[in-house]
Parts: sequence; C-alpha cells; structure tokens
Amino acid sequence: MNNLLQRLEQHLPLRLSMILLAATAFLAAGASPASGLPQTSSPSASSAAVASPVARIAGEVNGAELTPIPNSKLPKAQAQFDTGRLAGATKLQGMSIRFSRTQDQEAAVKALMVAQQSPGSSLYHQWLNPDQFASRFGLADSDISKVQSWLEQQGFSVDWVARSKNMVRFSGTAAQVEKAFATEMHTYVIKTAAGTENHYAPSTALSIPAALAGVVESVHNLDNFRPRSHLVKRMNINPTPKFSGYDGSIYFAPGDITLQYDIQKAYNASFTGTGQTIAVVGQSQILLSDIEAFESAAGLPVKDPSLFVVPGTGSPAISPGDETESDLDVEWSGAIAKGATIDLVYSGASDSNGALDALQYAIDERIANIVSSSYGECEAGLGGYSLESTFEQAATQGQTILAAAGDDGSTDCFGETGFTTAQQEALGVDYPGSSPNVTSVGGTEISQASASYETQGGAYWSASNGSTDVINSLLQPVPEQAWNEDSTCVLYVSDGGSALCSGGGGASALFTKPSWQINVPGIPTDGQRDVPDVSLDAAVYNPGYLYCSSDSSEYQEGQESSCTSGFRDSATGDITAAGGTSFASPIFAGMLAIINQQQGYTTGYGPANPELYTLASNSTTYGSAFNDIKTGNNECDATGYCSTAGKSGYAAGTGYDQATGLGTINFYNLAGAWPANSGASAALIDTSTTVMASSTTLNVGSSDTFTIAVAPDTGTGVPTGTVTITVDQLAPVTESLTSNGTYVYNTSFTTAGTHVVFVSYSGDSTYAASTGSASVTVTAVNSGTGTFTMSATSFSVPVAGNGASTITITPAGGYTGTVVIGLSGSSNNTALENLCYEFTNMNSSGEGTIGVTSAAAVTTQLSLDANASDCASTDATANHGKHSFRSALGVKTSSNTSGSGGIKTAPATIAFAGLLLAGFMGRYSRKFRSMAGVIALVAVGLAVSACGGNSNGSTTIPNPPPGTYTIDLTATDSVTSTITATTSFTFTITAQ
Repeated sequence: MNNLLQRLEQHLPLRLSMILLAATAFLAAGASPASGLPQTSSPSASSAAVASPVARIAGEVNGAELTPIPNSKLPKAQAQFDTGRLAGATKLQGMSIRFSRTQDQEAAVKALMVAQQSPGSSLYHQWLNPDQFASRFGLADSDISKVQSWLEQQGFSVDWVARSKNMVRFSGTAAQVEKAFATEMHTYVIKTAAGTENHYAPSTALSIPAALAGVVESVHNLDNFRPRSHLVKRMNINPTPKFSGYDGSIYFAPGDITLQYDIQKAYNASFTGTGQTIAVVGQSQILLSDIEAFESAAGLPVKDPSLFVVPGTGSPAISPGDETESDLDVEWSGAIAKGATIDLVYSGASDSNGALDALQYAIDERIANIVSSSYGECEAGLGGYSLESTFEQAATQGQTILAAAGDDGSTDCFGETGFTTAQQEALGVDYPGSSPNVTSVGGTEISQASASYETQGGAYWSASNGSTDVINSLLQPVPEQAWNEDSTCVLYVSDGGSALCSGGGGASALFTKPSWQINVPGIPTDGQRDVPDVSLDAAVYNPGYLYCSSDSSEYQEGQESSCTSGFRDSATGDITAAGGTSFASPIFAGMLAIINQQQGYTTGYGPANPELYTLASNSTTYGSAFNDIKTGNNECDATGYCSTAGKSGYAAGTGYDQATGLGTINFYNLAGAWPANSGASAALIDTSTTVMASSTTLNVGSSDTFTIAVAPDTGTGVPTGTVTITVDQLAPVTESLTSNGTYVYNTSFTTAGTHVVFVSYSGDSTYAASTGSASVTVTAVNSGTGTFTMSATSFSVPVAGNGASTITITPAGGYTGTVVIGLSGSSNNTALENLCYEFTNMNSSGEGTIGVTSAAAVTTQLSLDANASDCASTDATANHGKHSFRSALGVKTSSNTSGSGGIKTAPATIAFAGLLLAGFMGRYSRKFRSMAGVIALVAVGLAVSACGGNSNGSTTIPNPPPGTYTIDLTATDSVTSTITATTSFTFTITAQ
C-alpha cells in the first residue's frame, strides 16, 4: 500500500493523484468514501457506520519478555554529565505512552488528508471532529484497557486517556519507571555559558513488554528537559530606551505591523478575524491584567483570552521566562486578529514536555481552528519524540498549525544543553516547524542597506516631540532583509542576552520534500523538507517589539514594572521589548484568522502550506502577495562564538530561500488571492458558545450547574444541534440544545484542584460551530473533626543535585479537608543558605497544599534543589530553566555583594522579619512574588545570607556542602489550626 501511494504521488498530476489516493486507501481499508466520512463541512457532522479499530494486543501484557523502543534514549542525557541515580521516591507527573497506527490506518489517514485538500473531491474540506477521528484511527478500547491495567500493575496512576485514543497519561515514581521500562533514572548536571543546569532522564533506552511491540510508538515525559521558547530578550543599548521618543530609538507596536504588511485594508472592509479562534500554546499561566494593559497601551479593544491548563500536568503556575512568552503570544495574535477569540493553552507546573504537550492537547480537543507554537527543539535533540500523528489528526480536523522557525540561524542546535560544540554548530532546523504538516514562520529585519532607521529614520518614522511617545510611528513600509543580529546579540550575552539572533532555516534531516513544495524559483532540489515557509519581522534590536508582562525575569536592569504608564514603567520610564520568531508565528496566526473570515472558512481551512506554495508558484500572484526578500543571510557571523562564522548558513535570494522562505506577506493581496470557500459553510453565521458556572469555587463532592448558551454573532435566530461537553479528560458527553439554544449541565467533582469544562457546539445548516469553556476551583471539605498524621521519606542527592521527599498524609477519625504543609526547622541553618524548594502544589506563600477527601492516605512531594546557581535569584531560575523552584535566598545576588568578595550574613532575627514581610507581600504584589516562597525556609534559617562578588562585579555562589541534614515539616488544616501534625526527614548531599 505505501509503495502504491508513493508511485501515485510521484507520477500522476497532483490534483488527480490526490483523488486516486483517497479512493485507493479507502478501498484498502474496507470502506467507501461516501460511507466512511461526514458529508457536511461541520466538524462534528455524523460519520456513517465506521468500523471500530481492531484489537491488536494478543495475550497477557507482562514483563517476562521485553522489547526495546527505538530511539528512546534522549540525546541530551550524555554520560559525561551523569551524576548518579535519581531518588526512587521522586514523583513524576504527566508521563505519556503513545500508540502507533496500523499500516491500513496510516494509509487511510494520509489519503484522507490529501482528499480533504483536493478541490473537486467529495471529501474536500469535510473535517472530522476528535471523536470521529478516534473512532477510525485510534487504538481499540480493549487494547487501551490492557495498557491501563498493565500500568496500574506497575504501581502507576492512570490520569486520563486522550480523546483521540492514541495516548494514555500516567504518573508515578522514578523507581516505578525503572522497573516498568527496564532503565535507570539518573540526574545530570550540565555546564552552560550562564552556569549549570540540573536535569533528570532515563540513562538507557526504554523497553516495553513484547505484547505491546508494534502498538506502543513511544514513551515520553520521563525527563525534565523542557522545549525552548523562541523569544530573545532585549538588553538596553541606551540607558533610557524610547520608541519614536526622546532619543530616537524605535520599536514595533501593533499599528506599525498593520502598516508594514498592509493589513489595514482588511480592517476597513470589516475583516478582523471575527468568528475565528486562535490557540497559542505555552508553559506558564498569565495575569489577564497584562493583556489588558497591552491592549490599552496599543489602543486596541480590551478583550480577555480564555485560559486552558492541560489536565494531568500539575497545577496552574507562573513560570519566569515562559510567562513572557505566553503574554506576547496572546497579545500579538489578538493585536492582529482583533475580532478573533484567543485561547492560551498551557501546561501545569509539573509537566516536562511543556508547550508541546499543550500543542497536542489543543489538537486533541480541537480547541481552535488555528494553533500557534513559539516553542521547539532542534531535530537532533528530539531522540524518538514526534508529534506527526497528532499533526495528521489536526489536518483531518481542519486545523492550521504554525510554529516559530527558531532564533539560532542555520545552526538550530546552537546553545543546546548537553550538546558538544560540533553538534551545536552543525546545520539543523527546528521542530515542529520542520514538519510538513506545520507552517514554519521565519524572521526578517529592517534592511540596513536601504533604510537605516538610525540615520534615515525620518523617511519611515514620525518623530517624537521630545516629551511624548508616538505609539504607531511607522509612516510607510520599510524594506527588509533576512534577520541576522548575531554580532549585536553577543555583546549582551554576559547581561542575559542570547548568543545568536537570526532566523532559523535550512533542510530537514527527518522529512523528505512534500509534493506541494515545488514550482517556485529558488526551492532547492535537495529532496528534503525546507524551512521556513514564510517570514515576518523578528528582530531584537532592529527594531524589536513592544509587549507587556509582569515577568520580572525579562526586565531591564532597574526596571520595576511593565506598561503601568502606556508601554512604560511609570517609575523608571523603561519599556518591555524583545524579538525572535516567537513574535512572527502568532502574528501570522492572526493574519490567517482574518483570511478565514474573509473567505468563509468558518470551520477551519486545514494545513496552509499547500495553498501558500500554490499561490507562490504563479509568478503574478507571487509578486503581489509576497514580498521577496533578496538580501541578508542566517549564517553565524558572531566571531568568537562560532568557529564556522561566515562559513555556514543560507543567503536570501530571488524566490524561495532557506533564510526567509517565500518571503514576507503583502497581506491584503494574499487574502484576496486565497480561494473562497465554495462549500455550504461559506454562508454559515458565526456563533459564540458561553459556559457559565453557578459557582466557580466549591467543595469536593458538591454539585455545580453549568449553563451552556449558543448564540449567533449577528441576528436574532436560535442555533440548533448538539454540544459536546468534556470535563477535564473524562469521556465526552454529547447533548442536544433546547429550543432556546441552551443546555444546563450538572456535575460534581471528586478531587480538589482546578477543573475545566470544555464545550464544543456542533453547528447546523445555518450556524457555524464554536467552543467555550469555564473553570472552577474545588477544595476539600473541612470536617472540623478528626486528625491526621504525616510522614516523609528521606533521600540523597549529589552536590548541586536535586531530588524529592514523598510526604504522606494519613487521616483518622473521619478527617477531611485541605492540609497546608510548611518547612519548620533544620539541623543546619547556614549550610543550606542557597537551597531552593518546591511542593507539588504550592500556594502563593510557598506552602504545600493537598486535599483529603476520604479515609485513604494521600501523598504529595517536596523537591529540593542544591544547585545554588538555580536558586540565587529570579534571573537565575529563568535562565537555567528551573522555573518552578522557589528561591530560599529570596533576593537578587547583585544587591548582596560585598566589596571584599566575602559572604554577608544578616542576624537571624533581622532576616526573619524582613523576609517574612516579603512573604506576606508575595500574596498581593508580583514585584515580591520571587520572595513569596521564603517564609517557611526563613523560619529555619535557610535564607540568612547572600552572595559575594569580586572587584569586577562577578559573583561566586557556593552550593550547599556535602552532609546529612534533618528537615522538619509542619502540616495544619487550612481552617482549623488545632488539627496539625509534624514530621522530619533527612536530606543528604553526597560528595562527588
């Protein structure tokens, strides 16, 4: 079958081969096109008589015979960084086991994708919904049950099954992972330019029971190497940077991009993305006040995004560095598509795959028509990780997926943790942008040869009057070139900047050239998938983008706030600015949302790449819809940082090139050239689905009522059809709307925490589909009676290592409620001064919380990190990726440096009083949030000193020394303070 598909694709005209491919695959799969797929454009149209997947797991699943999983050894977990075994009690959350498809299923899904993109096919743009996809291409329910049973036999907790039935999430301990997958979990301490990073991962390839061979594709989230954000922090060039302001420095605001890429004409025609939904993915929660501040400063309508946290990935949490990424993605996608709904889908605090898990969830639940990711990984660092089956699902559901191309030029692995110099300087591209099913968005900058904004800015930018900032100051589009600011960015590496700042691009090592990436001048005949596909401005300094965020880890030196006076810090005058392809991807997502509205794609367009290259293959359309970038390159030109400086990379040129792809966008012409939807859905009326909870805070076991209302965006009609309701990751429930377009749903929650009720409206012959959601916070009910006991496991780590103690709360006498856990004592106050910690679920005061809802014991974890460079400041935690740990020190090193270079130690009473105040203020002020976790540790003297510096301003931060320490814990009921318990455990740091 696969050979037949390849021959057809190679030798038949593209449109004809698409239709024949679909027919061939469906006949091979035993179904006709007419009977196997929905025949309306609604994403939830019914599918007739599709056979359930055939059971594939024969016999008992046990460990008597094991089969290795290919490519399951993470490339970054190298022996040279290995520091020994990870504590067996360390709890791991969000682990996943992914399933492969059969050959027939894979052939059928590929054929379906082709047919859905073939005008003239009866399947053209006939999208599936997630449940229809699962019923045809997922794993059989009986097989899923066998996998669940096996996981539970190994001691794991099964958290949920993906709606697509291609993955199961589970949680457990490191010891259980070692036993189940025949590996050892090790810790790794990796030196970087900024210090060191602490990680854990399997030290060998994984194995699974032989009965699962051919069914299990991969096992993920057993490590804590998170994907990289494609955001580049901007450091101050001038002491007080302005935009079209006092000193002439310039930044892009939303109105400037509207002019640069000719979007205003679409606005004038009332096309703003109304009726479309964009999901941006991230790995941090945000404050809605930051989004509102950005919209107000930019003169945009104030419109809050919807927030979705991925179930099974831990509690919602702010993650320094990643918070900025989430903020700017929401801000800039909404700034372009002003009428669209913007959703932030993000992973919780305990998730290791972060934004990539959020990307998968956004597809699995079909949260939006358009999904944008600003995170990625160089292909050489993936190991066996792949989201291709998920991207194929997205294509069949009509979703358009976009990804940033990367910020390290032609050497995407540059600066990658755990890689050798040769590996970092090798040519490479960024995944998921390199996937053929994803549109890769690269970077450009202002052309210095023709339009230096510093010397000739008057031709392109309006000037400030000397006292007032001009927000949208661009006067006319500025010529652009390939983005490459490597030599500028390296000047600020020591101050927290990035070493490389240039647009990602090149040839994929994983994917062959897609059939649609042809017929455009300049496309290499390399047989490989080439990226990027398109580009937009991504410069950090030339000119850089404005955004608003409470993420102080990305602030300039001395900056106190963001956007408290327009785009400025009201106290210091500082602005918050950055660059990177992190901006380009959400901006292009906003553009596509407007195109979907203008051309009538109310249920989504599907993959954008085939149409982009079809339009570009016509020389007339290419000349009008794209701005061909012909100058610049993306090679490393940072002498002293790249031994290959000036020797590797790709130059921009006529037509397609691997530095900028097809070029940038002339939006109005691109939107006009995009084909209109000729199907029935072109005339559908847009709808909005709202979900209102009768109570947003309730106790475990209490019933809550959710009123679901579907209303047209225009007119007074009443939508009909069904709504599919998904609570967290439980099985979806489908119900019919009442005569007034509503449905009342009642449910209760058996566990404490944040729960999401997600609703998808099916649409009907008149009204388009839409989605909505509501979140509720559930707390354990306090019985006011009974007691509980507490125990904690001891553990050891190497110097600069990390590990975790498992804390068990055992109720007695009918006790139920929420238990708050804090550190209350230690055998050595001074030695642990640079330690930091994290509870699995942690409140704003740095205390652990856990709900007790029955007579069964419950467990949580306290993680300790003995790497001082991870703990000493908010900046350190952001730069080293240890975002979820709270600093025991609680203050920045720069403010505690003595002239002699020695360590200062404050009297214990002064340290306690000052930091206790900071802890209370952490409840109310983001400025003090980095200190909020201090209270409990200060009480035992764990935070009584700061770090010394030398005469040149550098600092030396000592790690806690080897030794065995006793850590005391106190647990108290959140309501009744007399219900309390204490315990201790030993924490050992071993000499290396």
